[in-house]
Amino acid sequence: MRNRLLGAVLFLCGALLTGCGEKPPQPEELLEEYISLLNQADYASMYDYLTVEAQDSIDLESFQERYKNIYGGMEASSITAQIAEPEEEDKKAKTRRVKYTLSMETIAGPLSFDTVAVFMKDEEGNYRMSWETQDILPDLQEGERVKVVSTPASRGDIYDRNHVALAREGTASSIGLVPGKLPLDRQEALNQLAEYLDMDVARIEKALSAGWVRDDTFVPVRTVSKEAVELKEQVLAIPGVMITDTNLRYYPYGRKAAMLTGYVQNVTAEDLEKLSGQGYHANSIIGKSGVERAYEEQLRSRDGYAVQILTEAGEVKTTLAEKAPQDGQDVVLTIDITLQQHLYQQMEGDEGCAVAINPETGAVLALVSAPAFDPNDFVMGYTSRAWEELNSDETEPLYNRFRASFVPGSSFKPMTAAMALTRGTLDPEEDKKNEGLSWQKDKSWGGYYVTTLEDYAPKNLENALIYSDNIYFAKVACDMGEEAFAKGLTGLGFGEDMEFGLSMTASSFGPEGKIASETELADSGYGQGRLLVNPLHLACMYSALVNEGNMIGPYLTEEAGKGCWKEQVFSPEAAKTVLAGLQQVIENPGGTAHEARADYTWAGKTGTAEIKDSKEDQTGTELGWFVGIQTEGIEEPLLVVMMIEDVKERGGSHYVTPKVKTCFDIYNTQTREGSE
Repeated sequence: MRNRLLGAVLFLCGALLTGCGEKPPQPEELLEEYISLLNQADYASMYDYLTVEAQDSIDLESFQERYKNIYGGMEASSITAQIAEPEEEDKKAKTRRVKYTLSMETIAGPLSFDTVAVFMKDEEGNYRMSWETQDILPDLQEGERVKVVSTPASRGDIYDRNHVALAREGTASSIGLVPGKLPLDRQEALNQLAEYLDMDVARIEKALSAGWVRDDTFVPVRTVSKEAVELKEQVLAIPGVMITDTNLRYYPYGRKAAMLTGYVQNVTAEDLEKLSGQGYHANSIIGKSGVERAYEEQLRSRDGYAVQILTEAGEVKTTLAEKAPQDGQDVVLTIDITLQQHLYQQMEGDEGCAVAINPETGAVLALVSAPAFDPNDFVMGYTSRAWEELNSDETEPLYNRFRASFVPGSSFKPMTAAMALTRGTLDPEEDKKNEGLSWQKDKSWGGYYVTTLEDYAPKNLENALIYSDNIYFAKVACDMGEEAFAKGLTGLGFGEDMEFGLSMTASSFGPEGKIASETELADSGYGQGRLLVNPLHLACMYSALVNEGNMIGPYLTEEAGKGCWKEQVFSPEAAKTVLAGLQQVIENPGGTAHEARADYTWAGKTGTAEIKDSKEDQTGTELGWFVGIQTEGIEEPLLVVMMIEDVKERGGSHYVTPKVKTCFDIYNTQTREGSE
């Protein structure tokens, strides 16, 4: 009633203005205003443009509902009207027919049609629209309805290098209720179901109260794994419970590849707002982490849609617009899922990460973070209790460790050596003599000393690598100087984001990219100080040792392979010298990784990084590192970096070394079997 009164007032004002010599709006102008309101979905204001007879034929609420259901349902936007030039003799007629072409974008693609709006003068001489159902859509008759039909498309699969599926469509069990089959004591049944499903009974009651629910409707309540046999048997004993199969995203390797694949979920309201106009809708799924998120544009599907007019009998009368479904593209990774599994299995029960690459090409063969979550649980949905347990787990299964950066400890010593050799500040044969197991450059260091664990002779580069001598590499760093050392780190990509499919934390060496003091320089030389290194970046740095000083760039799909990231970060001679020393770390009986000696030739470096508040702190923890490299005797070169947290009192890096060796043993065995 308010809108009709407002319309009357507006047109009365128009009549008064006309009496004062002002011309009332012409039908073409009124139509433009009407279409502008249609674009804004201001259907209430559109109603004011109708003749009294039209308003008598449809009330305001029904008018609004009709437009909302039709234009809102087909997601009409960018609505424009191209109005034809009126005939001269028609301009003063009491009834005016305005021809125009209405165009818009819809969920099913562009829609355009020619139509006519009829305007009639009222008693005050103002034009108003003689509206009927065809003014919504030209082919729409009274009693007919408009329907948007969707044709689902499939999301692309994720495969490893051998075309083994890492993420694909799978089947789960949807547990639900048929309201009409619930027992008389309905509440007891709901309470029992809620207890079995670890859900709040209010959530089940809310699902049952939805407007679309009928007595014979299947109302899904929770999705569970097909393997949850015992649970399904329990709930099926409750009257009214029904279980059906449902398709959803499935991750065959679960936790073993969780941080790599990531997971998908239904879009949120925030997603829809951010991705407006990109084809997402309330039922879309979207990648939330890992490869699913990084390659969302390739993987995502685009559902097909058709906007149809149905007769009163429900038959298709006209298809106004149609868009074919478009399946997502598959993504094939360089990952070797067999190696990925072996690395994860070696780390089960620990907190840490591992990366594996081909050091000659940069192809990433494995990315592991442990512990991890099961991505299938995200797809099926966590109960409140399970989500709380996951978030409060002290081992942080949601924390992606291979994306983070850590203190590298002795695993960084080969980089210090290669930088110094390249700059000519280190003679590999020089004996850097030192008495005892502690050292300071001079008295200016006060009470600060660098310590090491073992004495040996001569103290040259090879032996320093074999025995992992902190003092030797502290001296090497100090001989380079703070500026040259910092420049060397920058040249290795510190402070720089890697161009890689997944986002990685950049390695760093201080908040301002500077070495703050000479003692910090000394500590940095053996991988302590304020050095923080991303594990994948560390693998890339080691790759320069097998590529004559050129550091490869990592890649996750063959299309992204780009070869060299940084040219000549080390001289070819420096790379060769350091790599030979790392072979002796394993081959020499005194080497810190001699336990990893095998029937194949490979190189390696141990590392134990101290995480403590000060030099005197005795309560800090330790990170254990091992880097292994093999380029000969196997079909494809392999470089593995593994880091495990909290190895203090567990053998330090010696806890990690055999785990990496086991993976190399398996890899070598498979290679030999594959070549026979």
